[in-house]
Amino acid sequence: MKVTKTAIEGPLIIEPRVFGDDRGYFFESYNSRAFEVATGVNPLFVQDNQSFSTYGVIRGMHFQKPPYAQAKLVSVVQGRVFDIAVDIRKGSSSYGKYAAIELSSENQLRFYIPRGFAHGFVVLSDTALFQYKCDNYYTPQAEGALPWNDPDLAIEWPVSLQDVILSDKDKGSISFKDFISPF
Repeated sequence: MKVTKTAIEGPLIIEPRVFGDDRGYFFESYNSRAFEVATGVNPLFVQDNQSFSTYGVIRGMHFQKPPYAQAKLVSVVQGRVFDIAVDIRKGSSSYGKYAAIELSSENQLRFYIPRGFAHGFVVLSDTALFQYKCDNYYTPQAEGALPWNDPDLAIEWPVSLQDVILSDKDKGSISFKDFISPF
């Protein structure tokens, strides 16, 4: 596996070694030992999640507050998404900045997002099947979210505003300027 650092410290792009031939392809989507050797990180993933969404759906910018914070390893099984991790670690040199990557079933990339980051994505294909591993269990009372379109975050989403589809929960987040980081 190949590991690439992003412009901000913490998130990592993971490129698995894919073996392809005329029958299709094979690769290890996750191997704990290889992940630790390649990244220097050894999360104990305890929960796998999957979502199915259509073009223009934005899910995010979500996080869980300590002590229920989650590191995630995200990937796309079918389709394409634009994936974002925003640094919400107070005192970090990249606080309020984000790392972004396109994940797809074609490129097979994985995106490791450590604790202390808000996470979200938008679907770029007709549909997308999104999977992620978490190193802590989902805890509803620890949920937090930032607005996907917060002007202080200035995320450059690659979809037009008229195509954006949001949940009610994602429409009512606290602004980044009023946000007090629990990290």
